Amino acid sequence: MEIKLSPSILAADILRLESEVQSADRAGADYIHIDIMDGFFVPSLSFGFPVVRAVRSCTEKILDVHLMVSEPERYVERFVEAGADIVTVHVEACKHLDRVISQIQHVGAKAGVALNPATSLDTIKYLLDKVDMVLLMTVNPGYGGQRYIPYCTEKIRDLRKILDSCDRDIDLEVDGGVNRKNLAEIVSAGANVIVSGTAIFRGNIEENMREFQEIIKL
Repeated sequence: MEIKLSPSILAADILRLESEVQSADRAGADYIHIDIMDGFFVPSLSFGFPVVRAVRSCTEKILDVHLMVSEPERYVERFVEAGADIVTVHVEACKHLDRVISQIQHVGAKAGVALNPATSLDTIKYLLDKVDMVLLMTVNPGYGGQRYIPYCTEKIRDLRKILDSCDRDIDLEVDGGVNRKNLAEIVSAGANVIVSGTAIFRGNIEENMREFQEIIKL
């Protein structure tokens, strides 16, 4: 199983965003993860369409756009127009999740569905023939730099078993508190797309990326 790294620019220096994204790109990032927060679904505000367009202009890597917003269907088309390649929406934020997934794919992006730590995997079992990726939050969303919630490792294992039983390839992405100490555990549990912000963008980005890649290879 190929493991992909998706550095989250939530932890990047916004004044040096272009150079930091390009450092992650050079160091072998597979995706660039962009967290969109609206101050309603989660307590923080983050980025919008201009930042997605700006990141699109400085890298050809896949833009992995995570909508932590209420009523995400209002924004899907504009984020894809801005450059999103993958759009992920939350189970908890969608009244009609099946419709939103179809909307994402209709406008030309891959569709991901995200679950908060305490949200049951049962909420997506009827949608696995449609989604391209499932994102498990391993912190309660809204702030960067939080600690990984330990019980989420079992949830990753459970989801990997479910995905392996499907007839199609579906990525399992993990986001929240991922660092050098727990990366091997998370990958071993079955995650194949790894999101990390603080552990990559704080310090030497290229060195941090190399350390993540070395752990993944073990």
